[in-house]
Amino acid sequence: MTSADATTCESCGMPIESGRYCQHCVDETGALQDFDIRFERMVGWQARRDPGASREALERATLHYLATMPAWRDHPRVVGR
Repeated sequence: MTSADATTCESCGMPIESGRYCQHCVDETGALQDFDIRFERMVGWQARRDPGASREALERATLHYLATMPAWRDHPRVVGR
């Protein structure tokens, strides 16, 4: 696979070879995880990147990032940020 063959997950932006979502963003049936589950996991990822940040700042950064993702940009929690 070359970089030209890769695409990105529509939920988190992770590089993937095919499909719309990566293995981290789907449930056991292959469906996109619920927003609240994905949001909490993304907040956790942000916390590992910036351990000194407040929960409010982490949530704000996560919502800002999710607004750039096709899977979430129209979600009410993202739009209402």
